[in-house]
Amino acid sequence: MSETHAEGSVPGISARHKKHPESLSDLLKEISETMGPSITLREISEAMDERSFGAFLLVFSIPNLIPLPPGATLILGLPLIFVSWQIVAGRNNIWLPQRLANYTLDKKTLQKIVRRSEPWLKWMEAWVRPRHWPLTSPLLERVFGIYILFLSIIVVVPIPFGNWLPAFAIATIGLAHTENDGNCLAVGSVIGIIATLIFAFVLFLTTALFSSVV
Repeated sequence: MSETHAEGSVPGISARHKKHPESLSDLLKEISETMGPSITLREISEAMDERSFGAFLLVFSIPNLIPLPPGATLILGLPLIFVSWQIVAGRNNIWLPQRLANYTLDKKTLQKIVRRSEPWLKWMEAWVRPRHWPLTSPLLERVFGIYILFLSIIVVVPIPFGNWLPAFAIATIGLAHTENDGNCLAVGSVIGIIATLIFAFVLFLTTALFSSVV
């Protein structure tokens, strides 16, 4: 791995000129097999096209699902805000800071990652598949992006036991977004609503307790 920009390392993979496989696992396998000796995160994002948002939401949610010291979500939740804000802004694919975008993976490393994640992805894809997708216009995508942004902000707020469930909701929504699964999106949205209610309840109790002490 290095931070050298690899020009043209995804020959033949262009989201605007080629129809990709429906499943995320097949798409990642295609990218790893078609790429040159190395590939940057920018090129992976461009090859994934609109799926990059769901994939990055899923990846950035996972660290927040692990028990962490208080305040850790202040840092680990920021990438979720970074991604969800771009959905609200109406971008077609994700924008990465130059240093991160130019980070390079060699072909063997990416293929190893894809091989290890493929069984897990295949298992998920047995349940998550393209169906009943409601976000059929840029406006609906941006409105829903506001909802994801709101959940991302909840993840960042340092409230005890208030971060795991919204992070899980975002992970579910991210998975749904990669496969255009409206059923999975509905499940993630319901989990997000429950997480919001719990957050509001914990916030109310915390405020009431603080007020009584003061």
